[in-house]
Amino acid sequence: MAQLSTKIKLYANQEVDFQKDVILQDDSDGNGAYIKEWNLDIAEPTNTQLASYETAGNTAETLSGVLNKRANEYPSVKDQLDKIYHSGIDEWKKVIKATKDKYPK
Repeated sequence: MAQLSTKIKLYANQEVDFQKDVILQDDSDGNGAYIKEWNLDIAEPTNTQLASYETAGNTAETLSGVLNKRANEYPSVKDQLDKIYHSGIDEWKKVIKATKDKYPK
């Protein structure tokens, strides 16, 4: 299930500051987060509108997870440049491709 914050970003079609633009609160009944305060210049979405972003939210969160895993496994920029210098672009591409293949989009 997509996070409420992800669905709000998709609805707003912009980066959202969750300390200023939109304040979320956890429901004391255990039903999850809800919008406590809405300070964006667009209308606050209804629950139905937010629910319509469930699939897109799941896709965005999955992609974000893949990109984070890749970023954590890629060699540092320094090591990548060193690989290119000593072994050439084709060898560097093999290193990068191995991580991309391990974590496909």
